Parts: sequence; C-alpha cells; structure tokens
Amino acid sequence: MFWPTKKDIKTALEVLALFQWALSAFVIITTVILVNLYLVVFTSYWPFTVLMLIWLAFDWKTPERGGRRFPCVRRWRLWKHYCNYFPIKILKTHDISPSHNYILACHPHGLMAHSCFGHFATDTSGFSKVFPGITPYILTLGAFFWVPFFRDYVMSTGACSVSQSSIDFLLTQKGTGNMLVVVVGGLAECKHSTPGSTTLVLKNRYGFVRMALRHGVSLIPAYGFGETDLYDQHIFTPGGYINRFQNWFQKMVHIYPCAFYGRGFTKNSWGLLPYSQPVTTVVGEPLPLPKIENPSQEIVAKYHALYIAALRKLFDQHKTKFGISETQELVIV
Repeated sequence: MFWPTKKDIKTALEVLALFQWALSAFVIITTVILVNLYLVVFTSYWPFTVLMLIWLAFDWKTPERGGRRFPCVRRWRLWKHYCNYFPIKILKTHDISPSHNYILACHPHGLMAHSCFGHFATDTSGFSKVFPGITPYILTLGAFFWVPFFRDYVMSTGACSVSQSSIDFLLTQKGTGNMLVVVVGGLAECKHSTPGSTTLVLKNRYGFVRMALRHGVSLIPAYGFGETDLYDQHIFTPGGYINRFQNWFQKMVHIYPCAFYGRGFTKNSWGLLPYSQPVTTVVGEPLPLPKIENPSQEIVAKYHALYIAALRKLFDQHKTKFGISETQELVIV
C-alpha cells in the first residue's frame, strides 16, 4: 500500500497554496454574482442583495483609505507553503528606518507577480524580521475592489488601491514606517516575461516618481531575480494575426493576452502552475527625494533617471549571483 511521505505531503500543500490563490478570484467572484442573481430573480430574499449593495457603496472608499488588513490572514500557514513552493526569499542591502515613509518599486512584474505578493501581502516570507517596524502596503488595480467579499479578501492581505488619493492618504494619514509597494511595469510587462528576460516597462512610467516628490519620500528599487523564469510563454510571429489581436486587445483593455504555461499538479506535467524555481527579491538602498508639491516634468524626469541608474546599479551588483551573465543588462522600454 502506498503511503505518502512527509515530502509528498509538503509538496501537495505547496501546490494547494498556489492553486487556491489563483482560483480564489474566479470562485469568489462567480459565486457572489450567481448567488445574488438567484436571490433577485428566483427568491423573495432580494433585500439581502440590496443591503449588500448599500454596504458596498458605503465602504467604497476603504481601499483608498488604508484598506482593512487582518494580521491573522497575513500569517496564515497556507501562505508559508505558498512561499516555500518556489521558494521565495528576500535580501536586504541596507537598513530602512521606520521613522520615514517609502515607495518601493518592485521589478519585474512577471506574469503573476508571485514574489511581490509573497513578500508584501503576507507575513510569512520573513519581511517583518528583515525590516522591523516597516508596514508594507501592496498597491494594486482598483478593479480588485469592485466585488463584495473578494474585495475584503484582497484588503485583508494589506492591499490598497494604487490611485493617487490612496497614495496621498497612506503617506499623510498613517504615520511613519509605511512602505508603499508598486509593481511599476504592471500588466504591460507580461508580454516581456519569458525565461531569462530582463526587459522592464519603465521608460515612460513617471507617476511613482512624481508621487514620491510630492510627499518627499525616498524611492527604493527592488528586483526579483527569477520572477520571469516561473512560466514559459509562446511568442507569436510579430505582425501575424494572433500577434495583431494581442496588440489590439492590449490597446482596448490594457491587458496583454499571453499564451503562457508552466507545470501541472505533478512535477513533470504540463499546466498553469508556476515552475518551482527560486526567486530572490533584492531590496536596494533608499533614494532620497526632496519634497516638491508640484514638480515640473523636467524635475520628474531628472529623478526618474536617477532612479533608473540606482536600479541598474542594484541589478549589476547582484545579477551574477543568480545565474545572469556579466554582460547581460537591463533593457528599459
């Protein structure tokens, strides 16, 4: 009779942790929509749906007012299995004082930003021990907060909206020791996420620099070595029908539809789970910025260039430790 070993059980829990996070959005959103349609159309319990919508309207601005984090959710044992799946690790290069606020720009986005989520949306990767006194707020698209229950699940991890009003609130109304985490490349970077890629969408991304200048907070560069190795992606012929559809779709909804794949539930199978490859996020030195409430485009461009230089320096100092050749450089598009 086959009895699973401790290693088999550990692997199964890690796969479950990855699978549930990827599936939770679909399950929760679909359930909320279908249940409320059923209540309204087929039963007399439609007031429950009305009450839920009233609460949603009342609570609509919460993601822009610091969110609603639950430390117990961030410490779930499930997230520990999530982090151990790859595994993901964090490397500190400089101390970060809790007497100031910061904006940390995380690169690259990859396809699912797994390392960014593991480090900053959970408290199981060792972040709080590496950076004591620092509270991370991962900033994401407002669309994640449109659906009841799912928005609460997302906010429970400490996530907030990436809107300007949200950033203003976190940097002025929550004291010090706050680290706002922004994945600058966003979904536009998915098309460049192939194994070995070091291409970042950053050339025309000025918003995070402008916000840092408005509040006089330091920018911190961070690079996740191995993030782009978690999936393979089929690249269609440039100019072909499918490639033109991808570009059209991206222009319409700002999401690039990728033909990506990874592993299945067993190690050597094909599927949509990421490969279990190590990812190490190196957090660089804070780059101090002056406080300029209405910075000109020239000033923003100046500090944007300084930030890119700091990011390149961080990448070059550590790339050979993670299997990247000495001659390979960051490509900024």
